[in-house]
Formats: sequence, C-alpha cells, structure tokens
Amino acid sequence: MKPMLILMLLPFAVQMLVVNFDEFYFHVRRGLPKWERLGHPLDTLTVLACFVFVLWVPYSLLSLKVYIALALFSCIFVTKDEFVHKDCCPASEQWLHALLFLNHPIVLASAGLLWPIIQGVEAPAWLAELVPHADNIKLVLSGQALCITLFFCYQTIYWNFLWKDKLPE
Repeated sequence: MKPMLILMLLPFAVQMLVVNFDEFYFHVRRGLPKWERLGHPLDTLTVLACFVFVLWVPYSLLSLKVYIALALFSCIFVTKDEFVHKDCCPASEQWLHALLFLNHPIVLASAGLLWPIIQGVEAPAWLAELVPHADNIKLVLSGQALCITLFFCYQTIYWNFLWKDKLPE
C-alpha cells in the first residue's frame, strides 16, 4: 500500500480507537447525564450522514457542496457539549476530546477526497495515483460506516434503555 494512501486512511483508525477509548473508559466510568445520552448519538449521526452521503450519493459539483456543508455542520455540531464538559469531565477526557476535534475534519476531508475514486468518477491524476484499488477503499469506507452505525445503535440503546445507574439530571 502506498504511504500517502496509508496517511489518508490513518485518521479513520485513529477516530475509531479514540472514540472507543472515550466511550468505554471515560463514559462508562463516570456515567452520562441525560443531555449526553441524547447528544452523543446525535453527534454520531452527523458523522454517519457524511459517510452515507459519500457511499450512496453520486459525485458531482453540487453534491460536493452539499457534502462540504454536511461535514462543516458535523465538525461544529460535535463541539456543542464542551461548554458543560468542563464541569463533569476530567482534564484527560477533555484532552481526548481535543484529539477527536482535531481528527474529525481530517476524517471527513479524507472521505471527501476518496469519494470520486470509489464512485468511479475521473479524479485528478495525483489523487487517482494514490488510490490504486478503489473497490478495497470503498470496502474500508463501508466498514467504517457500518461501525459508526453499530456505535450509534449501541449509544442509543445502552445509554437510554439499558443503563441503570441514573445520574441526577
């Protein structure tokens, strides 16, 4: 695999590792108040919308503009809780969130760059050269979308229906 392609795919792995550490170390340890039990699945949904768009919507100039709007919305939306996280999260969790906020636009930009390749649209030569196996890349992005979907389902069901240690609202 080419080094530049590895660099384009690395943010996806970083996102999954850091999100899972945040969830299964910090969130499970401290529990989530209602605003986070509702807000975190919505954050995940904004990311999923971007991946689904790239996988299912044909690439065009108009759809690229819509994707950029979706990605910008997601990048801003996921920061919504930070005003209150300062009161309920340790500094180490806030630092982890900062990593996620740095990585988030990189993930969405990488997905956007890979979009014309996986859709079979003629891409700039420099980009086409980076991605020699479009089918494999589409499989990677589809796998990422599946993982995001499963994570969304977990967040919604576990925190809102199964979790028993209710915190004061």
